[in-house]
Amino acid sequence: MQHLLFTFNAILPIILPILLGYFLKRMNFFKPDFLNEANKLVFKILIPVTLFCNLYMANLTNIDWKFVGFGAAAILLLFGIGLIVTIFFKNKKQKGVILQAAFRSNYAIIGIPLAASLGGVIAEAEASVMAAVSVPLFNVLAVIALTIFDKEDNERINIKDLLLKIVKNPLIQGVVAGLVVCGINMGITALGFDIVSFLNTKVTFIPKTISSLKACTTPLALLVLGAKFEFTAVKKLWKHLTVAVSMRLFIMPAILLTIAYLLGFNSSTHFAIMIALFATPIAVSSVPMTAQMHQDDELAGQIVVWTSAISAFSLFLIIFICSQIGIFAI
Repeated sequence: MQHLLFTFNAILPIILPILLGYFLKRMNFFKPDFLNEANKLVFKILIPVTLFCNLYMANLTNIDWKFVGFGAAAILLLFGIGLIVTIFFKNKKQKGVILQAAFRSNYAIIGIPLAASLGGVIAEAEASVMAAVSVPLFNVLAVIALTIFDKEDNERINIKDLLLKIVKNPLIQGVVAGLVVCGINMGITALGFDIVSFLNTKVTFIPKTISSLKACTTPLALLVLGAKFEFTAVKKLWKHLTVAVSMRLFIMPAILLTIAYLLGFNSSTHFAIMIALFATPIAVSSVPMTAQMHQDDELAGQIVVWTSAISAFSLFLIIFICSQIGIFAI
């Protein structure tokens, strides 16, 4: 019951703003032009600021490289499995969206708090370190996923164009900026001066402005997502949704958690982070990214909504099984 209540507390703040956005659109409160511009604002400004904020104060010392390496390798494995799955879909604008569902989780918004709840302070600290690797990897692979199918059958992928899209992607720019500031702070701290602490105590308008923008990100992204949601699309997309939801919430977590357990990453801390990384819904940012890259954002939005809703059940099931085999003590 305790874990069920937690999963509801983690998921409902995602679901309720989506529902609010849906009903506000039906009341003609939102206009299409506003939704398009809001989508652009979320993708190009707010989410990059959020990623920067999550990373620029990260503690990258004492990293468990073996565990972080496993997380990165696992994401690449899921990307490969997803590529195989896309063979069964004909529409090229949907292939990259389905592929994202295979590997890209809502780690930053739902995952890290979930890891902290399951594994405590130690898991929260290690989850933040994992974010420094997983978040950039998620976004680089997402750009690749949404680009490689955007070609004619006889047209070769332009590596230079692909790299340019990765470099120009606002989410990746936010991550890189956060890591750069984090690295500079670590270097200055080694000399006896903590620049982040200085900003937070002396020049407070900078971190306060960044935090204020970060606070806008998720609510606006979810409201726009709900406003653009159409139940009528479920009928025509049910096969895609079944595959995407099954992969994101059941198949991929089962594969990766089993591998992690067999490789010895079976402590409560490790499993808390693995569940957060591989069993949470697809990232909300996948929708504005898909829209900005002119792929099927309707399908992307449907996947976000349904994986978020069903994850209340799937997360409870996974956590319950883990507690039954002794990984988590209740």
